[in-house]
Amino acid sequence: MPEPLIRPARPDDEAALARLDRETWSPLHEVGPAPGPDDPFFRPTCGPDAHLVAEEGGRVVGYARLGHPTTMASNAHVLQIRGLAVAEEARGRGTGRALVRAAVAEARRRGARRITLRVLGPNTVARTLYASEGFAVEGVLPGEFHLDGRYVDDVLMGQSLV
Repeated sequence: MPEPLIRPARPDDEAALARLDRETWSPLHEVGPAPGPDDPFFRPTCGPDAHLVAEEGGRVVGYARLGHPTTMASNAHVLQIRGLAVAEEARGRGTGRALVRAAVAEARRRGARRITLRVLGPNTVARTLYASEGFAVEGVLPGEFHLDGRYVDDVLMGQSLV
């Protein structure tokens, strides 16, 4: 099966990305509340330029969000995957892998020296994907979040880009 087209997000992707966010939200991978039906996807601090989109047959089926982990100048050399979602019908076909690879390539293109991410401990599918793409566990915050009635670990992963 051919890999999906990965491209930068455009302002007109707003509705499709908001729908995808609502459809894919789960306490398995999200610490915040479920997005509401009228919640915007793009925000002033996180617009189209922070997103890569996976497209199959002209339909948005996934995204990766990149950003800086902090606003400190001393941390500006690090980019972080701050979100990744794949539509149910596109799972198991390499869409998530293509988005991770594109995010790493984009971080390199932007001159980052490191790329990091945070993933919830029970999300073994995502953790396995990230590890297979060169991310290593760099720390674990045990019981950091109380989600869906249980305490879950926050797993910090990263890799050098130099």
